[in-house]
Amino acid sequence: MTWMRHRALAMVYFAATAGVAYAQPYELSQHEVMDPASFTSRDISLFGVTLGDPETTASDRLMQEKIPGVKVEHEAMFILLLDQGKPVGPMAGVRVADGKVDLIFINSRFVARTRGLFRRVLTSDSPDDIRKVLGQEDSSDENVMGAVLRYEKQGVLVNYLGKDVNVEFIPSE
Repeated sequence: MTWMRHRALAMVYFAATAGVAYAQPYELSQHEVMDPASFTSRDISLFGVTLGDPETTASDRLMQEKIPGVKVEHEAMFILLLDQGKPVGPMAGVRVADGKVDLIFINSRFVARTRGLFRRVLTSDSPDDIRKVLGQEDSSDENVMGAVLRYEKQGVLVNYLGKDVNVEFIPSE
């Protein structure tokens, strides 16, 4: 009888921990998520920082932790990550408003550090290439300078400006 109880407890424990494993955020610098329908912006993290994190958490994780090859600066509402080798502009970062992270962004300078479908987005040669990776956007604005593709249900906004591609993660609907 006790072996049945232990087995039942083991099954409950496995089921509980398995659910937790799948709830982990998609870390932009580590995970190879390839299905654009499998995440929303709430599942995204940048070096452990997620949307909604308190400013102190974001600051501690990004400013205090030593990320190899990355220089971190806190400017006004932004915590910016710069490539130490070429600090010409931020390659990624977060915006803090009302004491919480409300935006995570990456751009083409972050391509060597990102994985999965966002590596393909950051190296896209056209808005159509981005659509091939992420699917049809909910709305867009295209002109001769570039395009803004909005994936509102997922909380993703892509700014395509020729060789420069910026991806913003905002709270999804």
